[in-house]
Parts: sequence; structure tokens; C-alpha cells
Amino acid sequence: MKETTPIDRNIINSKINELGISDLGVAKIREVVKLVNIIQDASGEKFIRMEMGVPGLEPVKVGTEAEIKALEKGVASKYANIEGIPEFKNEVSRFVKLFLDLDVAPESCIPTVGSMQGSIASFMVANRNAHNREGTLFLDPGFPVQKQQCIVLGHSYRTFDVYNYRGNKLDPKMREYLDTGLVSTILYSNPNNPSWICFTEDELKSIGELAYEYDVVVIEDLAYFGMDFRKNVSVPGKPPFQSTVAKYTDNYILLISSSKTFSYAGQRIGMMVMS
Repeated sequence: MKETTPIDRNIINSKINELGISDLGVAKIREVVKLVNIIQDASGEKFIRMEMGVPGLEPVKVGTEAEIKALEKGVASKYANIEGIPEFKNEVSRFVKLFLDLDVAPESCIPTVGSMQGSIASFMVANRNAHNREGTLFLDPGFPVQKQQCIVLGHSYRTFDVYNYRGNKLDPKMREYLDTGLVSTILYSNPNNPSWICFTEDELKSIGELAYEYDVVVIEDLAYFGMDFRKNVSVPGKPPFQSTVAKYTDNYILLISSSKTFSYAGQRIGMMVMS
């Protein structure tokens, strides 16, 4: 029986070879994006694009209208303060109070070029905070680029998949790595991408207590802020709030993305919130 595929198999195979992808099953996100782009061009067929975390929703008008007004005032010709303009810092501080119920000073709220700049800046500082430590403990699954950032910086990292270590199994598993004395930071995403698990309050409390005990910094990636729809965290200033390790430790850095939360992916605006 002749095997058929929706798109010519020869096109698919030739483009995979063209990009030098040896195993499509372990290809990185941006390799898949590139592959699909050139297959579309060669075949004329359109794909339903789900490989990137594109929000698919229009940004709210209040944001785009404010940006237009700012551009009309000439802000594009001026260098912004690297710490962020006061209006932005104040609003980030206000945001975390209204949606996470955290009191964070505007001085500790820093704009970043997406969450990715926030993570690499965190690694550059926190992973070199102690000369006898080596790098990050990743609670997987997570965003592969963050591991690549550690490699580029020359930092080592350790990792384990939390799937089999939920609940009261998480603490002893983390201690296996923390007891080495080589871990500077702990990083995870919550709600998690790509598995969509969410740490419970008990698990977050355990992570926070370990951060104190071992004097490490928790980097909490909140790119998918508010997307645990089992509870409605969208009402400002009213519980329930987005769950966060910041309730259980002061050794934290929060990475908040505008791409998903505000459908503002194209502008590459992120927030780094430090205790």
C-alpha cells in the first residue's frame, strides 16, 4: 500500500536535511519554527502554528494607545534609565501587590528585554555570589534556553524531573543536590511550561524554606502567570492571588513576562522583581 502524507514527504525530508536536524524529536523550538517556515514556503501549505507560545489574542488598547502617545512625545530618541523609568517601576510594584499580594519597593522592580534577559542577568549575579558554588538547580521540565544561558556563561547546572517527586518527595530530592554545597540558584516555571503542572502551596513552602536553609536564590519564572484556571486570579486586589514562593522566602527573583500576561509578545518587555 502506498503511504501518503498531507505534505510531500520528499519536501519534509529535504528540509530536515537542509537544516542539519538529525532527530526531529529532540529539535529545539526555534529549529522547529525555522523548519516549518521553509516547509510552508516550499509546499505552499499552511501549518497550524503551536510551537511557539504566541498568545493569539490582541493586546488591550490601553497599552497600545499609551505606547502611541509616548512615541508621539519623542521617547524613541532618548535612552531610558537602565533601572527603568519611574512610571514603569511604580506600576510593576503595584501589579505585584494587586495580583500576588506582595509588597515590593519600586526600586526592586526592573524592566527586562523579555524574561530571557531577566534569567541571564539573574544567573550572572546570583550564580557568582559565592566563589565556591557552581550554578543552578533546574526543577524540570522547563525552558531549554535557560540551560543554554548557563552554558554560555560558563556555569554548571543540575537538573531533575519533578514528575516523580511531587508532594513530600520534593524536599528530600532537592536536598540531594543542595547538600553538595555547589548550588547557587534554583529555577522553575510555575505554572509550568510545557507540562502545565502547578506546584502546591506546600511544595512552594518547602522550596522557600530550603532557600533559607541553604542560602540559595529562587528564580521563579512566572511567564504563564495566572494560567491555572482552577482559580480566578484576575481580580486585582482580591484573593485568590497567583501562587508564588515569595510568600515563603525573601531569597527570590520573580520573572514576569508581558508576552502571555498582556499579549505583548512582539515588544519583548519583561519584569524582574527582586526581594
